[in-house]
Amino acid sequence: MSKITDPIDVLGAKAKAASRKLYSVTTDTKNKALTEMAKAIKSGTEQILQANNEDMRVAAAKGTTAALLDRLLLNEERVLDMAKALVDIADLDDPIGKVVDEWKRPNDLDIKRVRVPLGVIGVIYEARPNVTVEAAGLCLKTSNAVILRGGSLAFNTNKALVDILQVAASKAGVPDNAIAMIEDVSHETADKFMALQDLDVLIPRGGEKLKEAVVEKAKVPVLWAAAGNCHTYVDKDADIDMARNIAINAKVQRPGVCNAMETLLVHKDIAERFLPETIKELQENDVEIRGDETTKSLASDVKEATDGDYYTEFLDLILAIKVVNSVDEAIEHINKFGTLHSEAIVTADEKTAEKFKTNVDAAVVYVNASTRFTDGGEFGLGAEMGISTQKLHVRGPMGLEALTSTKYVIEGNGQVRG
Repeated sequence: MSKITDPIDVLGAKAKAASRKLYSVTTDTKNKALTEMAKAIKSGTEQILQANNEDMRVAAAKGTTAALLDRLLLNEERVLDMAKALVDIADLDDPIGKVVDEWKRPNDLDIKRVRVPLGVIGVIYEARPNVTVEAAGLCLKTSNAVILRGGSLAFNTNKALVDILQVAASKAGVPDNAIAMIEDVSHETADKFMALQDLDVLIPRGGEKLKEAVVEKAKVPVLWAAAGNCHTYVDKDADIDMARNIAINAKVQRPGVCNAMETLLVHKDIAERFLPETIKELQENDVEIRGDETTKSLASDVKEATDGDYYTEFLDLILAIKVVNSVDEAIEHINKFGTLHSEAIVTADEKTAEKFKTNVDAAVVYVNASTRFTDGGEFGLGAEMGISTQKLHVRGPMGLEALTSTKYVIEGNGQVRG
């Protein structure tokens, strides 16, 4: 496996060579490796948690927010979840070699479009140790080599995880250097990584600032999984109890993740019946409310919301609220302030729901459900590389097929073009 002290260019060359070898690794071997990697994660729980404890200590001393600390934190349950993610990936169908389309031309040429790996995938991400395991597993199953560059706050945890994954994968027959990690977390090294020509694609997984930096500096194609400024719109025809449960879940269940609700939009005709009790329950869950004038008139201890609040992915127990006159105003607000991630409507009116689904520009649109379901595992895709808010190549949760391309394979019997 790659020594993580290798210079970036050497690391890239080794990963590229490994990616060529991965083409011929069988599905059985990949699945065996994923299973062994899962076992190794479980047996290495103590080592992983010791490393994570050190990262948590340092992060807390730096004044890291509670929401970001939650992303960094590992416990036995979360370690088991990471191991399970690898097993789940092993259980999924291997997309490599799958014939996507096939047809025969009048000249008897047989044309197939077949799924193939992307090659070498670079992943640059913040303090989220689960990304280390999920990215390694997804890339292995799709026969891609991966170079991981995690954030400094999670360095010890990531190193422990990569050490474990590398050993287990190698013993199972995976080529050396298929899973690599960059140890130097300086900005200078990150810039070199983003310009590494041996990368076939670079995936930033984190907030909007990380995405913008990568898009600006990368010299290779970028497939981003970035900010989630997600909305829930409570329509005038919504079931109030359902809407309240959805809103509370979308904001409170795990506020520091990209599919958490950041803005609640409420139709004016239901606001007086819905908002007072909902705001009270949100505040009982330590949520700070920032609202427009109508919202402020319906509840106490509400700060005034600004356009800046409506643009913000808080990743914290903070919620912006706005009362709107119609579903059209809600759609207009979402398309102006949203980040093309996940948007929800709560309504009993099918025509209103259809208008919302058709006109909201987002990777995922919900009717009568929480935005918290935007997740590869929840969608039945296994683990995910992130939630893409782009429109080219892939949109939404990036599972296995998102990490592949296609090539045409043409079989003939001597045809020449006249």
